[in-house]
Amino acid sequence: MSQAATRQGLTGNTLKLIAILSMTLDHMGVHLFPGIDLFRILGRLALPIFAYMIAEGCRHTQNPRKYLLTILAVAALCQAVFFLAMGSLYQCILVTFLLSILLIQSLDRARTQRTGGTVLTAALVWLAVFFVCLGLPKLLDHTDFAIDYGLWGVLLPVFIFLGRTQKEKLLLSCGGLVLLAIFFRNLGAIQWFSLLTLPLLALYNGQRGKRRMKYFFYVYYPLHLVVIYGISLVI
Repeated sequence: MSQAATRQGLTGNTLKLIAILSMTLDHMGVHLFPGIDLFRILGRLALPIFAYMIAEGCRHTQNPRKYLLTILAVAALCQAVFFLAMGSLYQCILVTFLLSILLIQSLDRARTQRTGGTVLTAALVWLAVFFVCLGLPKLLDHTDFAIDYGLWGVLLPVFIFLGRTQKEKLLLSCGGLVLLAIFFRNLGAIQWFSLLTLPLLALYNGQRGKRRMKYFFYVYYPLHLVVIYGISLVI
């Protein structure tokens, strides 16, 4: 493929910046403008893009353990801040994606190594994740404990990871988003707007982008939540 061809389309960094803008508008809609649905509608673009990038990260990372531990560290930091600031046990999207990565890595290891140990480990990991998503909220029903976007949000990057070609990834993304819209009803019809992300994902050119922005994305998530929450307290 020529260098000119590889520049066509949207890089991973560009898609992540779009997702960040969408996510920020969504959280502004929750905390600052709860009566304006447009913020929540525009916010539906974030999850599919981040889920797609998580699947791509799992496929292309040269250090799966470091990738997992990095998400774990940022997720733990965010949850600590949430609990100290609001006393909330609601699990943020980074916890959702942490569970996705656990599923993907265990499944991929079992599929490539095909040993009894890896298959058993994968089965235990999947059972544990299903319990965290479905069983633990029932045991803690006296609290606000829940996984952001629930089980179907956790499974979305897994579906995408199973695709071998871009077309397969887009089809699996579409299927996962439809299931999410059907079973994740707390947002009502707004969740269906997540399907508008598919044309953007179709423009993904498979390139990361010229700048290394990984740590910017990790820092931005907790930082923007603190800022928005702080503004909501003031007003």
